[in-house]
Amino acid sequence: MLTVTMYATATCPYCQAARRLLAKKGIQFNEIEVTSVEKRVEMINRSGRRTVPQIFFGNWHVGGYDDLAQLEEESGLNEALNSRVAC
Repeated sequence: MLTVTMYATATCPYCQAARRLLAKKGIQFNEIEVTSVEKRVEMINRSGRRTVPQIFFGNWHVGGYDDLAQLEEESGLNEALNSRVAC
């Protein structure tokens, strides 16, 4: 199984929604708090975006919460995650 990583902050409502959706689907993830300049720069360099959350399935950049929710609506998160493992 791929590692799921989410760059986030504790108080962001979109981060909280992403946490709930991932938990509801039973998907474990590593969370990286971007409260330090170094972690925020890491997130920006990796994703090309400045907003949180930024979610990755392995090296594949899913995007933010809206992208994650759309992925769930269109194909299902578990299916998308499994298809990335098969690649």
